[in-house]
Amino acid sequence: MLWIKTYVVYKTSFNIKIENVMQELILFINPLSFLLFAFGIALFFNSEKNRNRYVIITSFIMGFILYANVVFYRFFTDFITLPVLFQTSNFADLGDSALTEIHWYDIVYFIDIILLFLFIKYKRKYKEFVPVKKVKRRAYFLVAAALLFLNIGLAETERPQLLTRTFDREMLVKNLGTYNYHLYDIFLQSKSSAQRAMADGSELVDIDNYVRANYVKPDKDMFGIAEDRNLIVVTLESLQNFVINNDVYGEEITPFLNDFINDSYYFDQFYHQTGQGKTSDSEFLIENSLYPLSRGAVFFTHSGNEMDSLAKNLGDRGYFTSAMHANNKSFWNRDIMYKAIGYDHFYSASDYNITPDISVGWGMKDIPFFEQSVDLMKEMPEPFYTKMITLTNHHPFRLDDEDKFIDEYDSKSGTLNRYFQTVRYMDEAVKQFIQKLKDEGLYDNSIIVMYGDHYGISENHNEAMAQYLGKEVTPFVSAQLQQVPLIIHIPGVTDQGKGKVISKVGGQIDLKPTILHLLGMDTKKSIQFGEDLFSDDHRDFAVFRDGRFVTKDYVYADNTCYSKETEEPTEASFCEQYKEKARLELGYSDKIIYGDLLRFYESSDYRSDNMD
Repeated sequence: MLWIKTYVVYKTSFNIKIENVMQELILFINPLSFLLFAFGIALFFNSEKNRNRYVIITSFIMGFILYANVVFYRFFTDFITLPVLFQTSNFADLGDSALTEIHWYDIVYFIDIILLFLFIKYKRKYKEFVPVKKVKRRAYFLVAAALLFLNIGLAETERPQLLTRTFDREMLVKNLGTYNYHLYDIFLQSKSSAQRAMADGSELVDIDNYVRANYVKPDKDMFGIAEDRNLIVVTLESLQNFVINNDVYGEEITPFLNDFINDSYYFDQFYHQTGQGKTSDSEFLIENSLYPLSRGAVFFTHSGNEMDSLAKNLGDRGYFTSAMHANNKSFWNRDIMYKAIGYDHFYSASDYNITPDISVGWGMKDIPFFEQSVDLMKEMPEPFYTKMITLTNHHPFRLDDEDKFIDEYDSKSGTLNRYFQTVRYMDEAVKQFIQKLKDEGLYDNSIIVMYGDHYGISENHNEAMAQYLGKEVTPFVSAQLQQVPLIIHIPGVTDQGKGKVISKVGGQIDLKPTILHLLGMDTKKSIQFGEDLFSDDHRDFAVFRDGRFVTKDYVYADNTCYSKETEEPTEASFCEQYKEKARLELGYSDKIIYGDLLRFYESSDYRSDNMD
């Protein structure tokens, strides 16, 4: 029953793409070998009561693991990893989002356990219990082992080097099965824990050589254009680019931002590159110009690492550095991680006056958050760097009636319908924020950087997205939907209609060198994988944490090379050179994080050069 239930869940609750009969066969048999081993332990019991108890408990544990993945997948379109399970301090804050994805009819996911319990309780005693003999147990486990090797053999034939390509969890689940995938995840976690202890500085040689060979010089006209100004970085929660200059039933979704980008540098092919850490991953990206991990969040798994962050670089230049987020300071382990990043102060929920009427599911509404944050900025020594994280536009995207400025969209996805309203509210909040900066005299001597941190609408809502976009959401379109806005506003330089739309392909990893160069700080001695977005030498390239990537002419998604011009599959050879670059950079970045390699790097020389 558990075997068949697992297969049914694969087909109904996960969006696992099957391309041929062999893949369907692998998907069908992959739960079986693990379940045979797990339930086979019952053959060693000499008591019917204990055996039955073990079978019931095992069924419940396996069923719960499967259901936990279902709920997680509904929100994140991903599978649970071991590091995510350790993020227990997030669970209270995740409550509203999690409850939205749990339904009363989910009891059906445990129907096999109920039937099994009833069968054991009411079955006829048609014969006495007899312990299983050793020879039969041996034959049983030989069959289980044979099925396991058959599964692995077929998977390796269908997907060579499966276990060395761990960027794509769906591929692992499709070929190994949910339960074997979790065993493999435990192995990976144990391996990563040992990597730091085994690491030494020699591993940095190849990485350093790669970074030096790919260094991009800053644009001469842009370098230092905002030197000694305050830096305000605004993380626009869950804001995807498709809402910019778009509408719902004739009403603009982002009327203020649509005008603001005319007075700013607006990058319309900028991509988020986050993994399971979502917002915290975006923070890690912009601070360090390193990729996040494929499993879990760096904020939890490696908060003790040495970092050469944006905040540390600016702190060494004399900036007061801070983060502003009106939420529990321990959420995403920020109270610990922010110390490693190097912020002088973390303005968390305790620094704000949060009352029930200005609260939203995840903390404080954006309009009062911006208002109170500007008041706090007035007390900061200048120049300062502060990073702000908005909250209202967060799943499950709920608003009070007085905060709804446009009507809901009408589709089968309540998530998408509400999303447009919370985006519109956030747009209004940003408008009032910019005005407040002007009113308090903080606007003219600042540079304001706004970016979307990650997607808001997951692939689980592709049908509704297709309705809104007016076209099918193919793997190509899905990759394009990972675009998030990047807006860089420099008063006196870009305002009064002097803005510019820049269509270079880039990602969040490019923000650190871009910002530092604007502030007149060189990055040639920094270990980073990003490139200055203003540089003429910037290469159009953005790789996602799952191995997908985008270039000027091509999109690589779902193991297929797509032409941007036709939006259709093209020759695989066009994407080959970029696949190697993606593999190298993700791999090098992982080595830095898992081995804490920057503790061996003399970054102090780099920082002292900047201060000269």
